Amino acid sequence: MAAKLTHRLLCAAAFTALAATASAADLAKGREKADQVCAACHGKDGNTPIDPTYPKLAGQSADYLFQALLDYKSEARKNAIMGGQAKPLSRREMEDVAAYYASLPGQLNYKPR
Repeated sequence: MAAKLTHRLLCAAAFTALAATASAADLAKGREKADQVCAACHGKDGNTPIDPTYPKLAGQSADYLFQALLDYKSEARKNAIMGGQAKPLSRREMEDVAAYYASLPGQLNYKPR
């Protein structure tokens, strides 16, 4: 019985590892797309936006950035500029861009009181 459980756990772990690899974001493609679409406003490094009201993207959570792009694309989050930028992006491109910006060193600081 223990051998069957061990075998099942090993199979589940292998399947999980394969699934994670298949869906892992491509940072190089994310950088390429970010350079084409995002850098003009948010800065090539993701820390130097052209307008102080534009967010710094570097170091942000990939999950947060991905969800923001999905919301702009679906218009759940409204912004004419970002809606126009997000609409042509595929889900995979959004994952790649989000992962790329998350991999960069950010300049955001949170100091608890």
